[in-house]
Amino acid sequence: MSSEKKRVQFRAPDRLIDRTDALADVLGENRTDILVTALREYLQEATHDDTLVQEIAAAYYDDEITSKQVETLLGAAEAANLRVLKQQLDNDFIDEVAET
Repeated sequence: MSSEKKRVQFRAPDRLIDRTDALADVLGENRTDILVTALREYLQEATHDDTLVQEIAAAYYDDEITSKQVETLLGAAEAANLRVLKQQLDNDFIDEVAET
């Protein structure tokens, strides 16, 4: 994992931040650590959801996201698989058009 960090700012409901601060106090951590852990766990779980993986693939096939973004979300192996499949789909389309 990269040690580079990017500063982000966002607005969240007071109650959510209050709960985050309370958990940080219990665990002896700071708010940022709690939020980063929660975000990391959410992304890990979300990218193992079959429906979301299909949405990511569809976005890639429709050129809405790049191969690099797919790799960031799903890992190098899955990104490579989707690149090969996209190329096959593109070749099949070309063949269909050529036959008509």
